[in-house]
Amino acid sequence: MGKGEKGKSKKGKTKKAGKGSQAAGQVSDKQLEEQAAEDETIAAHEAAAVEEIKDVVNALRVGKGFVLDGVDTAGTPGFTGDKIAGKAALKACEAELSDLLERLFAQSTVGGRRSVLLVVQGMDTSGKGGIMRHVVSVNPEGVKATGFKAPTKEERAHDFLWRIEKALPGPGQLGVFDRSHYEDVLIVRVHDLVPEAVWSKRYAQINAFERRCIAAGTTVIKVMTHISRDEQKARLMERLDRPDKHYKYNPGDVDERGHWDAYMQAYQAVLDKTSTVGAPWHVVPADRKWYARLAVQQLILEALRGMDLQWPEADFDVEAEKKRLAAS
Repeated sequence: MGKGEKGKSKKGKTKKAGKGSQAAGQVSDKQLEEQAAEDETIAAHEAAAVEEIKDVVNALRVGKGFVLDGVDTAGTPGFTGDKIAGKAALKACEAELSDLLERLFAQSTVGGRRSVLLVVQGMDTSGKGGIMRHVVSVNPEGVKATGFKAPTKEERAHDFLWRIEKALPGPGQLGVFDRSHYEDVLIVRVHDLVPEAVWSKRYAQINAFERRCIAAGTTVIKVMTHISRDEQKARLMERLDRPDKHYKYNPGDVDERGHWDAYMQAYQAVLDKTSTVGAPWHVVPADRKWYARLAVQQLILEALRGMDLQWPEADFDVEAEKKRLAAS
């Protein structure tokens, strides 16, 4: 509950509070009933919904000649179902994702060096936080999440990749970057924070950095959550309309909207110059939050499935230990 909502609740405790409280309770009960009904519907559709998942990964991968402006931000590439089916499919795949992440971690306990890095970039309100809450949170123990803000004085004293390297996932971990090293060729370019001669060299530096990560055993998944300008406006307005969302609102987001076209040009350059064979970009249409979450889940699953993750073999005599335990 946000501060605004708490304040509203206190004001309700006047002579008219009885009726107001009852009304609030009725609304809350209705919301709970609607959510319960939706949960039941989702549960009933889980098995069938998985069949609606097609080739999401290839549908979203950025290849040669990709044009960002041509993406339907309300589309659902690689998925043929509706919203309920999308939520059901997300739920149905949670167990497999959790299992594979645990296997990844388990291998690290016997010397495995592999890890996964999920880089999530996107305009404000494009759903990056929702991906953390609804996708990655299925197995938080093995997740290392980092949100990159404006660099600190210490970070500015180093190369732009210094703070990124410090945040890389360790063996067995899924690292998640909410914004990343790509800010140094996006916001830096749009706002002319450093000379073009500096930021223009960073594309090659980023490619080299990601090659080193891959060589060290890290699978890199790069995602741009792509929303329309109109959808962003609607989401920002919702944050202003709802007191429980005021904490998410940043007045600076409106200022950034004035640079929308410049950001799209900067993103196009990123996709053109840094979508490589080893670390391709995936542009996820994000006007539909449920689809964006499902798509990112499928990208992670596809990467983990490709690792052929097996449970480590016991380094002790299992049967002998059973007998010892039974006798203890």
